[in-house]
Amino acid sequence: MEKNNPETFTSSWIFSQSSYLYGFFSKNFRTENGDIDWDSVTEKLERKYQKRWLRYKRKKISFYSDQEEVDRIMVRYKDKLYLFFTRGSKKEQEICNRMIISLVRLAQKGNVSARNELVTWVTYVTSDWIDRYPQIYKWGVYSDEVVDKIVGCALRYRYTGSFLGYLFKTLEYSARGKPPMCSLDDKVGDTGRTRIDYVVQEDEFK
Repeated sequence: MEKNNPETFTSSWIFSQSSYLYGFFSKNFRTENGDIDWDSVTEKLERKYQKRWLRYKRKKISFYSDQEEVDRIMVRYKDKLYLFFTRGSKKEQEICNRMIISLVRLAQKGNVSARNELVTWVTYVTSDWIDRYPQIYKWGVYSDEVVDKIVGCALRYRYTGSFLGYLFKTLEYSARGKPPMCSLDDKVGDTGRTRIDYVVQEDEFK
């Protein structure tokens, strides 16, 4: 890599430089659906090289539905689905990320079933974020748009790294352009009373 110093590199570049290395990856790094697991390969690279990695050339996606591809992933991680609700250690974060990336790659291939599965599970994460982090609180009233952001991030995701981190930053930056919203069910102060309580009182004095 240092010797040739390419601005970008792909699986084809690896094959042209070392068919032996390509064969090693092909034999030892496989996804649940039999593809070469390039994410497991590139995550070992330094960050500066990860950014040069091109998974594939951009091309028009042909959408299809294949639940069996999705099921192979979900069966593998069936004992780890709780990580969509809580991730205490770095190891758990890494496992959750690998689980998500597996669905992301299928969605990028055009599998609508994978995209829907991804949205279902990641929505649990974003709902928790909205409750916990004020910088994305505004998204609480734009649930449909949150789904669009999840799908958009999945299709744009390029190289190995935290998908959830990428999604969080996308929601955070996008929230800055959202108008402030409030609900009559919002609590006011520490009394437990909500905005609707005060609206009623104001009406009574008219």
